[in-house]
This record gives sequence, C-alpha cells and structure tokens, in this order.
Amino acid sequence: MLNNSMTRRGVLFGASALSLASALPAFALTEANATKLINSVVGQINSVIASGQSQSAMISQFENIFVRYSDVPTIARYTLGVAARSASGAQLNAFTDAFTGYISRKYGKRFQEFAGGRLEVQQTKAVKSFYEVKTLAYLPNSAPFDVTFLVSDKSGKDLFFNMFIEGVNLLLTEREEIGAMLDRRGGDLNALIADLKKAG
Repeated sequence: MLNNSMTRRGVLFGASALSLASALPAFALTEANATKLINSVVGQINSVIASGQSQSAMISQFENIFVRYSDVPTIARYTLGVAARSASGAQLNAFTDAFTGYISRKYGKRFQEFAGGRLEVQQTKAVKSFYEVKTLAYLPNSAPFDVTFLVSDKSGKDLFFNMFIEGVNLLLTEREEIGAMLDRRGGDLNALIADLKKAG
C-alpha cells in the first residue's frame, strides 16, 4: 500500500514544478483540454486496474499510457539533471528509452495497488504556464487520497509532465534517485542506462 504520510518532497511541489515550467512559453492549452487529457489518462488507468490481467500485461499497458500521454523527453532530461548537458544525443535517446521502461514498471506496480479502486478527476486550475489537474484515488478500506497531474503543451501537444501521489513529487523523487544511481556508478551514464533496463 502507498505510504499515506506526506514527505518533504511534497512540500517542494511549487519550487519543483515552477522551476521546470519557467522556460515554457505562453500556452494555448485550456482548462477544458487539460481536464480532457487527464480524464483520458484516468479512464485508461481505471480500465487497466479493473482488467484483472497479469502484472506483466498491466505494466505493459501502463507503459503505453505513459508514452502516449506524458512528455517523456522532458521528464527524462529533468530526472537526469546536469548529466544531460554532457550526454551525447545517442546517450540521451538511450537513457530516455531505458527510463521510460523503468518508470513504467515502477509506477505501474504502484497503480496495480489500486486494484478494486478507481481514480476520479476533481479539479483543474491554471498555475503559471501549466495546469494542475487534481484527482482522487478511491481504494477499498482506505481513505481517498490525492493523485495530481501537471499538464502543459510545451512539446506541441497536450501532455502531463509531472505527477504527485499523496504529495510525493515524481520528478523530484526520480531526479534524486537517478542522480544517486549515477553517482554509485561513478558517473558512467552507459552503465546507468544498462541497469535501468533491468530495474523498476
């Protein structure tokens, strides 16, 4: 079960989100479109949760949802941090591919814990140059809790670029963890890429 306690990462919501969004241009994205996007995401997540499929099949579908509805390149570059500046184009592409599988497996397993429950979109509001879409997760024998998506059109499409589960910031959490993983490998990005393919 997900940890119901708020962490200090959740307190850093504003700083992390605004830092990432600071370079975003004025957007054409609307509140209605942001809500529509997350309704689609939530609908597909709910379908997978209710499918009763094997873990591997569910995780494969969660990966498809992540690739379709999130700004994968932006998320991957942010989590890689300063190492992205010195990485070659080929390394960035390889990292993005490995990270996509890793994050899908990791969070797919967390969403699998929602079995018997559902997500519902509650509220959408503009925050600087992006939209915050709040949903509630309803689980059997558990109080509802927040799952929040941040949506922008920086990539040229309406996509979410961050997610919070009970206030825990996906981007900030993964940036810290990927940075620690890279440090343990002496800054060897290729070694990190190879290990991410097996992790999660």
